[in-house]
Amino acid sequence: MKYKQIKAKKIYEEVAEALHEMIRTGQLNPGDRLDSVQQLAENFQVGRSAIREALSALKAMGLVEMRQGEGTFIKSFEAKQIIFPLSTAILMNKEDIANLLEFRKVIETGISAAAARKRTEHDLEALKLVLEEMKNVKGDSELGEKADFKFHLALSEASHNPILSGLMSQVSELLFETQKETRRLWLFSKQTTIEKLYEQHVAIYEAILEQDEEKARKTMFSHLDNVEDILKKYFKEKEVQ
Repeated sequence: MKYKQIKAKKIYEEVAEALHEMIRTGQLNPGDRLDSVQQLAENFQVGRSAIREALSALKAMGLVEMRQGEGTFIKSFEAKQIIFPLSTAILMNKEDIANLLEFRKVIETGISAAAARKRTEHDLEALKLVLEEMKNVKGDSELGEKADFKFHLALSEASHNPILSGLMSQVSELLFETQKETRRLWLFSKQTTIEKLYEQHVAIYEAILEQDEEKARKTMFSHLDNVEDILKKYFKEKEVQ
């Protein structure tokens, strides 16, 4: 008989689950301000880094927001966000990230090729507007994340394949939200990286504009390869800290 292996939970995962349960049961309500990181660390008897990681996981789920100079607050949310397993929103390890990127390479290269073949003028305009947003990010990580997210969704819409765009829509939260904090820590931390990411998205757009399916496929693959390399560097830095 085969038994499922039980993975030991990390401290921050236990803290995140405890806070998640408090939100689910109404002990914490939208608008409530959480204690400071220091106070939470003392209450849970854990380190401050565990608290910060737990809050990042809840933020990735859209359950809390961090206001500069004010603190962390419970956000208004839909019931499905509470029912949705917390484990899927806990910050992912490098193996999970690698699996997600592999999935994206399979799906998004195909989406790019389809978009190159079937895009309309309206689709091109939508992609150009998002590129303008990306160009004006100027170090704002939140705006950068939103623009990046919107570009990939606009691209899926340009494929005019309801199955492909529907699939991207269904998994978009998992694909992007669970990577958000990791991306923020590295992808938008260096101006040169921001500029490089922008240039890669422009290259994808140009392939779509030219209706060159193979070029669209290759530029998307190259972009996701670059994202993978950047994240590998991030994890390598994290390991030596």
